[in-house]
Amino acid sequence: MIEEVQRHSVHTLVFRSLKRTHDVFISNQGMLPPVDEKAEKIRKAVKARDTYGLVMDRVRQNALRPPQLAITNGTSDKQPLAITDGSIPGETPNVPIVGAMQGSMALSTIGGSGSGTQTLMPRKAPAMPKPKWHPPWKLYRVISGHLGWVRCVAVEPGNEWFATGSNDRVIKIWDLASGRLKVSLTGHISNVRGLAVSSRHPYLFSCGEDRQVKCWDLEYNKVIRHYHGHLSAVYSLALHPTIDVLITAGRDYTARVWDMRTKANVHTLVGHSNTIASVISQVAEPQVVTGSHDCTIRLWDLAAGKSRCTLTNHKKSVRSVVFHPSLYMFASASPDNIKQWMCPDGKFTQNLSGHNAIVNCLAVNPDGVLVSGGDNGTLHCWDWRTGYNFQRLQAPVQPGSMDNESGIFAMTFDQSGSRLITTEADKTIKIYREDDTATEESHPINWRPEILKRKKY
Repeated sequence: MIEEVQRHSVHTLVFRSLKRTHDVFISNQGMLPPVDEKAEKIRKAVKARDTYGLVMDRVRQNALRPPQLAITNGTSDKQPLAITDGSIPGETPNVPIVGAMQGSMALSTIGGSGSGTQTLMPRKAPAMPKPKWHPPWKLYRVISGHLGWVRCVAVEPGNEWFATGSNDRVIKIWDLASGRLKVSLTGHISNVRGLAVSSRHPYLFSCGEDRQVKCWDLEYNKVIRHYHGHLSAVYSLALHPTIDVLITAGRDYTARVWDMRTKANVHTLVGHSNTIASVISQVAEPQVVTGSHDCTIRLWDLAAGKSRCTLTNHKKSVRSVVFHPSLYMFASASPDNIKQWMCPDGKFTQNLSGHNAIVNCLAVNPDGVLVSGGDNGTLHCWDWRTGYNFQRLQAPVQPGSMDNESGIFAMTFDQSGSRLITTEADKTIKIYREDDTATEESHPINWRPEILKRKKY
């Protein structure tokens, strides 16, 4: 007789199946898979090569170099010590010949015609050259109108108006001469973080924390294109000066190169390991430079879409990079230092130390005035060539705003370089200009020739 199968509910059967599965895997369910040592070794080698490739090449080159010139090239027991005048009995003393040598020591050759002694003589420490005099800057206009922190600013090429973007999700266009509001553009659904005005088309480009990149037609004041692809907030954008290319960067660790007309994502520039805070573009190489919270600056080959150089000198996050308008150089800002670099290879030139704050933004004008804006509302003005800090300003907070809302988020000079526009955490836009009444006698340079210029890395 066939035994009848006992029937169970679906719930009981599913529970039993889960229990059997649990019993099968319970022995090692908490263990990680074994590490493949070969794969891990390859991964570390690739990472080291990508990050420190230039340094490793330099170490190998130094190892292959011949040893340095010995201090003493004479072997005679009769040779005098370097402290003496070099006279040896029976020989005519020679006049010391000092050879030029880079560094803090110079070689002197002392001795007879047969063999000489090369001695090290101390050289005077490098001093800061006298800086060029710049008139001090003063605040002359405060513009209110935004309902949130003002995060970005861009001046149009004709120098008639400028645009600002804010945490109130609105882009406002202001008349530069009078400071009056011309138009407000709405469309972003989160904070507006970057703006750029095209010099080749009547277009304004904007990006924000809503991951959107928009192209506005300024003849109709409407959005005509969207550039989709970023996976997180977009913090910065830049336009190429001569070709129809847009570069955007943000919190997804990438910079993306877009064809302005077709909206195609031409390149995705990957390599940073944290948020990219700033991106800039120029005609000459490197055509794109990015600064990131991973403490590095990358110089990019735009044609190949690859990194050509990584600068690791900064020890803290790089929040701003800016090109000099006429020199083949750029500057970068970080809480540890402001650094200047030579293009095209990113050769370090000098540190600008003293702005002890989180530096959010930089701006340079053709006269060689570099201005840095801090998260605590401080403005520092520097002479580009010498790195001399000729003025320090504390931006006044708008009445009714808390003192802790005094951060400067963005700044730019107008096209003439005579007006500085800053956007701030007290929801205002401030415009500075040079003090016409100042002279070298009324505002002298506090400079001494013995000021040391410490060149670190």
